Amino acid sequence: MDEIHVVDAFTDVAFKGNPAAVVLMPEERPPSWMQSVATEMRHSETAFVVVGDRQRRMGYPLRWFTPVAEVDLCGHATLAAAHVLGGRSEFITRRSGRLGCVAEGGWVDMDFPADVLDAVPTSGELSKPFGDVTVEAAARGRDDLLVQVPHEREVRGLKPDFAGIAALSRDLSVRGVIVTARQSERAFVSRCFYPEVGVPEDPVTGSAHCTLATWWSPLLGATEMMAEQASRRGGRIRLRLTDNRVHLGGQAVGVLRGELLV
Repeated sequence: MDEIHVVDAFTDVAFKGNPAAVVLMPEERPPSWMQSVATEMRHSETAFVVVGDRQRRMGYPLRWFTPVAEVDLCGHATLAAAHVLGGRSEFITRRSGRLGCVAEGGWVDMDFPADVLDAVPTSGELSKPFGDVTVEAAARGRDDLLVQVPHEREVRGLKPDFAGIAALSRDLSVRGVIVTARQSERAFVSRCFYPEVGVPEDPVTGSAHCTLATWWSPLLGATEMMAEQASRRGGRIRLRLTDNRVHLGGQAVGVLRGELLV
């Protein structure tokens, strides 16, 4: 029987942060089945983990699905899976390599690959889906377009046009768009939009912070930073950049546990 959990990630308070479903499976399941479960759950991400004695020794196979598509990396659902498993976990993924996680003292530390960014010319097309905000700089990472604006208040006050964001994502062949601004000496704020993969605004996006940490580290002159994702549910992430890796620290709260009947 497949065990299912719902976990609020990047928060220490229930019903805040980013909810993710975690399905623990005794064996591999077809991708079509996993997609159906993720569509049924309707969370921004559902993590599917193969568990057993062999996997505990060798590493847990892990895949992530939104309600409409499989993705290559998801931070908050990985945090949720590590929270459910407890202790030290190593996940084997299709395209993001091995991901190590340690759950200790109420926090989960995740070891993720740092992103590589290429600058993108700023233009009015980048600001249109967000109410014509001022775009200071922009860059393209592995999955997302990053847009920097001058002030924290602009990030919080965005009026996103989801159809426009989806069209921009398609035009640039990216998963979605991150809008970010400096918050303080060693902190920044962001919001993340993924309507093209069925997630209009993601509450807290761990994978986006692999991009954000790479972007903000030289601008802030720091390798250790705090990040706030300013969605309605909100969440905070502790970041440490070392070589080509980003360590993301977050808390999590379990809110549901049960069994899948099909």
